[in-house]
Amino acid sequence: MITGIGVDIVRVSRMERWLENTKLLEKYFHNDEISYVLSGKKNAAERLAVRFAAKEALGKALGTGLSNISLKDIAVINNENGKPQMNLFGSAQNILEKSGAQKIHISLSHEKENAIAMVVLEN
Repeated sequence: MITGIGVDIVRVSRMERWLENTKLLEKYFHNDEISYVLSGKKNAAERLAVRFAAKEALGKALGTGLSNISLKDIAVINNENGKPQMNLFGSAQNILEKSGAQKIHISLSHEKENAIAMVVLEN
């Protein structure tokens, strides 16, 4: 059963400035995300923007927003086939468990100006 759906869109140009600030990246992104984003210099801002959108979409799907969740506790990564997945740790994992959701489905898309993410929670 679906327990929540969230979607968010982020302007890529907003993230271009974030790439220049290591402390900001470390505050909002898991180390695995930072490594992945910086490995693709050509579209790093798009990769960053879509991950930020996914975090916001998770908050909407939970129905709680991102209050009481450290964004570093959410890691949006790609599996060996390139499929995006969301791994939760610490505060994010605790909130997910309290929600009753057991599975996270995620879809990401980005192009030059915008990045969008959708999260569906299932129990």
